[in-house]
Amino acid sequence: MSVRAADHVREELEQAILTGAYDDGARLDENSLSTRFAVSRTPIREALQMLAASGLVELIARRGAFVRHPGFVELLEMFEVMAELEALCGRLAARRLTDAALDSLKEAERTCTDALKTGDTDAYYRANESFHHLLYEASGNSFLISEAKRLHRRLQPFRRLQLRVRGRMRQSMDEHRNILSALEAGDAETAGRVLREHVAIQGEKFHDLMASYQTQPASRAG
Repeated sequence: MSVRAADHVREELEQAILTGAYDDGARLDENSLSTRFAVSRTPIREALQMLAASGLVELIARRGAFVRHPGFVELLEMFEVMAELEALCGRLAARRLTDAALDSLKEAERTCTDALKTGDTDAYYRANESFHHLLYEASGNSFLISEAKRLHRRLQPFRRLQLRVRGRMRQSMDEHRNILSALEAGDAETAGRVLREHVAIQGEKFHDLMASYQTQPASRAG
């Protein structure tokens, strides 16, 4: 079984769900998906498990997988909490950051820069995810790390998709540089503030993206 295949299926289904190709409550049939993506049912099942972890799919025993569209209010509330968790991670990391952790963050930033140059939103997201996870680890608080990673997984599809808003990748990169500068300077308050703004902007940009998609006819998934 290829993890890459499962990730590809997950990303394709994420976009289809978020752009309205599947109705809320639609059943995702493993056999149909296996044929559509030309893979076995194993990566399909893994992809559905990942989608269930992010809340876009509900797995019901003996019935199957069903699409779940989160409401805008629910998303805004989750982004609000995520912004505060990341702000706290930033404040703690600014006080506890080691040289090795700073080097790792800078390397993740360089990978983000490479993806920005090629315009590859998916590659940028993967590097961006690494950057944020390294930041959580740098907080030195194991409970906070666990909670931040858990909510990050829940918001993963929305954080990835919002990078497709025009100009968002470059804006995100500028914000990363501000975050790194604050961390390197040991400025806890600035680190917390810029991280809060960074994540809050993500929520706003995601809603801008969804609004733009709503002006286009969605092709229904079969």
